[in-house]
Order: sequence, then structure tokens, then C-alpha cells
Amino acid sequence: MDLINNYPVKLTIDYPEKLDKLSTFFRIFYAIPVLIILSLLNGILFPATLLMILFMQKYPKWWFDWNFAYIKFALRVKAYLLLLRDEYPSTDNDQAVHLEMDYPDVKKDLNRWMPLIKWFLAIPHYFVLSILSIVICLFVIIAWFAILFTGRYPKGLFDFVVGVLVWAVRVIAYAFLLVTDVYPPFSMSN
Repeated sequence: MDLINNYPVKLTIDYPEKLDKLSTFFRIFYAIPVLIILSLLNGILFPATLLMILFMQKYPKWWFDWNFAYIKFALRVKAYLLLLRDEYPSTDNDQAVHLEMDYPDVKKDLNRWMPLIKWFLAIPHYFVLSILSIVICLFVIIAWFAILFTGRYPKGLFDFVVGVLVWAVRVIAYAFLLVTDVYPPFSMSN
């Protein structure tokens, strides 16, 4: 339990009291522009960070800030797609998705060779998270109908989806953003 409370990455998403039925119905179409932006930015984070840590033993603050801003934007888009929030994902405002991530002291906190194998060590997480992603798809479909009829996301489903996102963002921070060498816990708790 101590590892979970002290893990250098924390994610919370505010529970909405009421969701808009119309925007929920057309959500996939509304999300196309932000998905295009997100896909254009994807793929440059990991290789550059790996090379900086490996060869220069540095993680420049400006690069960390870029990665942090990118992952926060990606989480806002995911929250929007998973019907967790109605606000259209902002590229710069936190909105109701709150992410905390500690800036690492590379020489003290990170082993310079670990970025070469972290992605491999996280394979058990990928396996479990891929199964949980299938469950999330089913839960989002159920939530979609619930929102259309009641205007509310069922709290139990909301908590489960957010819990999986918490777990996934820890794995991403460990294996791809490379901000910690602490192996992520197999947990959906924050």
C-alpha cells in the first residue's frame, strides 16, 4: 500500500454530476479533431527521452514539461472519449483531469541503462491492461446508454474506468516517459 501512496504519478478525474445527452450521443464525431492532433504528436516522446537519459544522463526540465503537457492532453482526450467528462479537451487547461508527476533527478533517481529494458519489463502490465481495456469498452457502452437515459455516468463504472487509467498512466510514466525506475504496482488505486 505504501508504494501506491508514494508512487511519483497520480491521476484523478472529477466525477461529473450531470452529462449532456446530445454530446454523449455524437461523442465519437466530436472527438475527431482532437484525435487528429493527438495522433500527429504521438511517437516522438520515448526515443528522444531514452537517448537523453542513456547518453547524456539528463532529462531536461523543458523536455519533461513537454512530455507532461502531452500526457495531460492525451488523458483529457481519453476522458472525453470514455465519456468521463463533457468538456471538449483543451490543449492547455487541466479541466477536470488532474495529473501529478514528479520531475526526476536523473543522476540520483534513474539508472541510465534502465530505459533500454523498461518497456520489456512492463509486458505483464500490457497484458493485464489489454484485458481491462476490453472490459472498459463494454462498460463505456453501458455508460453511454445510462447517460442517454439518465444524464449520469454510473459511479461504479466511472471509478473502474478511472482506476484503469490510473494504472495505465503509471505504466506509461515508467516505460515510456521514463520518469521513474520504481516498477508500477498492479493496482487501480491512487
